[in-house]
Amino acid sequence: MRWGTDLASELKPLVVGRSKTPAMGDGPFLLVNAMGNGPHRRTGTTRSRAGQRCRPRGTRPRPGTARPRRRGPGTTSPRRATSPPPAATLYRRWFGTCAGTGTAAAATPLAPPPIHSHRPHTRLLAARPRSLPAAARPLRRPAPPLRPSLLSAAPPCLLPPPPAPAGSGSGVGRGSEGGGMCRPATIISLTPLFPHFSTELPSLQYLDCGSSHHDPNSPTAMDPALSPAGRRAATIARHLAGALPSPPPLAATVALLGPSPCLSYALPESTEPAPAFPPAELRALLDGHHLWERDWVFRVMEESQLFCPRQRCSGSRVFVAPDYNDGKEAQREATMRRVAHLARRGVFRGWLTEPGAEAELRKLALLESLGVYDHSLAIKIGVHFFLWGSAIKFLGTKRHHDKWLFATENYDIKGCFAMTELGHGSNVRGIETIATYDSKAREFIINTPCESAQKYWIGGAANHATHTIVFSQLHINGKNEGVHAFVAQIRDGDGNVLPNIHIADCGHKIGLNGVDNGRIWFQNIRVPRENLLNWVADVLPDGQYVSMIDDQDQRFAAFLSPLTLGRVNIAVNSVYISKVGLAIAVRYGLSRRAFSLTPDGPEMLLLDYPSHQRRLLPLLAKVCLMSSAGNFMKKMYVKRTPEMSKAIHIYSSALKATLTWQNMITLQECREACGGQGLKTENRVGIFKAEFDVQSTFEGDNNVLMQQVSKALYAEFLAAQKKKKPFKGLGLEHLNGPSPVIPDKLTGSILRSSKFQMDLFCLRERDLLKQFAEEVSLHLARGESREKALMLSFQLAEDLARAFTERTILQIFLEDEMNVPSGSLKELLGLLRSLYVMVSIDESASFLRYGYLSRGNVAGVRKEVLKLCSELRPHALAVVSSFGIPDAFLSPLAFDWIEANALSTGSH
Repeated sequence: MRWGTDLASELKPLVVGRSKTPAMGDGPFLLVNAMGNGPHRRTGTTRSRAGQRCRPRGTRPRPGTARPRRRGPGTTSPRRATSPPPAATLYRRWFGTCAGTGTAAAATPLAPPPIHSHRPHTRLLAARPRSLPAAARPLRRPAPPLRPSLLSAAPPCLLPPPPAPAGSGSGVGRGSEGGGMCRPATIISLTPLFPHFSTELPSLQYLDCGSSHHDPNSPTAMDPALSPAGRRAATIARHLAGALPSPPPLAATVALLGPSPCLSYALPESTEPAPAFPPAELRALLDGHHLWERDWVFRVMEESQLFCPRQRCSGSRVFVAPDYNDGKEAQREATMRRVAHLARRGVFRGWLTEPGAEAELRKLALLESLGVYDHSLAIKIGVHFFLWGSAIKFLGTKRHHDKWLFATENYDIKGCFAMTELGHGSNVRGIETIATYDSKAREFIINTPCESAQKYWIGGAANHATHTIVFSQLHINGKNEGVHAFVAQIRDGDGNVLPNIHIADCGHKIGLNGVDNGRIWFQNIRVPRENLLNWVADVLPDGQYVSMIDDQDQRFAAFLSPLTLGRVNIAVNSVYISKVGLAIAVRYGLSRRAFSLTPDGPEMLLLDYPSHQRRLLPLLAKVCLMSSAGNFMKKMYVKRTPEMSKAIHIYSSALKATLTWQNMITLQECREACGGQGLKTENRVGIFKAEFDVQSTFEGDNNVLMQQVSKALYAEFLAAQKKKKPFKGLGLEHLNGPSPVIPDKLTGSILRSSKFQMDLFCLRERDLLKQFAEEVSLHLARGESREKALMLSFQLAEDLARAFTERTILQIFLEDEMNVPSGSLKELLGLLRSLYVMVSIDESASFLRYGYLSRGNVAGVRKEVLKLCSELRPHALAVVSSFGIPDAFLSPLAFDWIEANALSTGSH
C-alpha cells in the first residue's frame, strides 16, 4: 500500500458499497454492527461477535452453508461473502472535523433512514477526505497505539454534538419510524492518528442507537468514551491505524520526491555581481520625494494583522497581501477596516487641512505606497480624499470647508463622487441629472429624470458613503446654466439610506472588489442653497446666477479640476505597480533555470537568455523614465497657478493614458515571464492584471484623453500661427527653430547620443503636428464642422499624442540625468535612456511610415536593442532593488520559490 495517496483509497476495503437512495445521496458508506469485530478487510462485510457475517434482516443462510468457525477480528474467510445489506439499512458517510486548533468544529448529525432492525446497532458515518500528496512507498510499520486523547470527552478530537431539538427526528433522538433513541454521537479525529499527513483528515462520527429507553443522565450518556459507541470507536480507530502505515522521517521522504541531485534555490544577491552604482541614489531619483514616509507606511501595514489576513510564509519570510479568496462583501469590509486602522495611526493627518506643496507631495507618496499593498485600498482612499475631499476643498468655499473638510479628514463622514451616469461617462457635459432651484424654499431639487441618468460606478456608494458630490445640470427659471456640483447626504449616521434616495450595487467585478461601487437614483430630494459648491459660480437667494468666469466652457473646465489630481495619482500609481511586477519577474528570472546548451551542462538562468532579456529589460528602462515623468507631473501639480491649468490638463491626460497602458503591457509580459507561477494569486502579478485593468477607462478613457491632447496641441499650433508668436510651454519651444536633420547612416554611438535621440523625437512631433493641422484644414475646406474634422483625423491624432508624450518623457528624464554628477549612476541612466529610445523606435511604425528613418537604420535600431539589453543584464537586480519595495510586498516567487512550494511549508 502506497503511503501518502488518497486516504479514501486506503479505506476502500472498509467501504461496503455506494448508496443509491435519494434520501442518502450518492456516496460511500461504512456499516459497523455494534456487536461486530470490525470491517471485513477483504469482503467489506462485518462480523458479529460469533464471527457470523451480517446479512439483511429476513434472509436465511444459503442451504448447505455451514456456520463459520469463530475467528479473530479482521481475519478473512475462505467462504464467499454474502451480499451487502440493502440500501435501507446503510448509512451515508458524514464528517465531523477536528481542526487541531484546540476548538473542535461542530458536528452536524445526519438524520438516518428508517430503521427496521430490532437489534442494537451502531452507525459509523465517515466521509471522503481531500486528496493528499503522493510520496514514496515506505516499509510497513506496526500500527501506532491509540492515543488516550482520542477517547476523551473533551474537545478537540472527541465530543458529543449539541443536543438536537425535541422531536427533530435527527440522528440524536427518535427515528422517524420508531427506530429508537440514538445516544450522543462519538466523533473520532483521524488527524492525531496520522500526524504525518499535512492536510486535515476526516473524522468518524458514531451514532449508538440501542434501546428506546435511553437514560440521558447515565454515565455512558455523560461520557461518550464509556458508551458502546465510545468503545467501538476505539476499536475502529485501531483498525484504521493498522490499515495505514506510518511514514518514514520527513527528510527521507523529501529525498525520494525527485531525482538526485535536486534543484536548489540560490538567492540572486548571492550569485549576481555587486551593484556597480549606488542603488540608494537611484531610488532617490526614481521615488523623488518622501522616502522616509513611504517606508514608514509600509511598516504600518506590515505590523498589523489587518493587512495579513492569511500570511503567506516561505521559510523565514512572511508576505502580506489581501486575501482575494474572500467574497465581495468580505473584501469590502476588510478594506474599510484597513482604512480605519490607517486613520487611527495618523496616516491621513493633514491630507486636506495642511496647506502647501510639501503636504500635497507627502499625501501622494503615502497613497503610492498604500497602492502597492492593494489597489482597492488605494481607490477607496482616493475617492474619499482626492475626489470628494478635493471637490470640497477646491470647488467649495469657507462655508463648505468649515462644515465638511475636517470631518472628511477624520472620517467622521465618508464621501463619494457622483459624476458618471449610466448614459454618460466621458461626455460629462451631457449628464442628465437635474438640479432645479426653488427660490421660495431656497433649496435645490435634485432629480434623476430617467434610467440613463442614474449615477453609476460610484465608488463607496454601495455600502459605506454617507455623503456625495452630485454633478447635475443647474436649471434656474427654466434656463440651463450647465453642469454644477452639489453636496447631498445619502445615508444617516447609522448607515441607513435616506428617503427618496435609492442605492443599488454595481455587482461583482473582474477586479477591485474591495471597492463598493454603487448606483444612485434621486427622487426630487431637496438640499439647501448653501450646498452648491460655489467657488466658480453661485446662486443668490432670489435666484440670480453669478459667476467669476463668464465663459461657460472655462467654467465647465474649472468644475472638472478635481479630476486632475485623480489622474495624476492614477498615473504615478501605475508606475509603482509596474515596479512590483518587474521586481518579481526579474528576481524569478535570476533564480529559475531551464534547458542547457550542452548535454551535460547546467541549465541556464532565464534572464541569461537574450529572448528573456528582450522581454523584461526594455520594460525596466521604460518604468525608470516614466518614474521621472510622474515626479515631474506631481511637482507641477502641487505648484500650480491659474496660468498652468491648460498645461496641467494636457500633461496629466497624456501621461495618465500612456503610463496606465504601459502598466498593463508590463504586467502581461511579467505574467508570461513567470510561466505558470504567474497565474497564482499569491504571486501577485496575475491578480494585478485584473485589479489595474480599470485604469485605462476610469478618470477618463485613455483613447479620449489622447485625442484631447492632440486637440490641445492643434489649438496651440493655430494660436501661434495666428498671433505670429513663438511657441511657449508644453516643451514645444523646439518648433520655433529649424527642423532637425537626421544622419543617413546611424552608428551605435550616434544611436546612443542624447542629441540624436531628442532630434529624432522632436522631428516626429513637429512633422505629425503639421500633418494633423493640414488634414483637419482639408476637412474644414470641404465644409465639415471643426469637431467632425478633428474626429475624421483620429489616426494622425493618435500618432501625434504618442509622439508628444514620448518626447515629453525623454526630455524630462534628460533633465534629471543632467543633474546627476558623472559616475556609475550617470552611466546607468544613459543606458536606460538609450534602451527606452531604441525600443520606442522599434515598437512604433511611425518612424518608418512617415520616413524619419530608412529601412536599414530601423534594422540597426533593432540590433542595438539587443546590445543594450545585454549591457543592462548585469545591473538588473540592482535596478529592481532600487525600487524600494519591501520584500514582504513582493511575493514568494521573488525569493525561494522551491521552499515556498515545499511539502514541509504547508502551502499546498
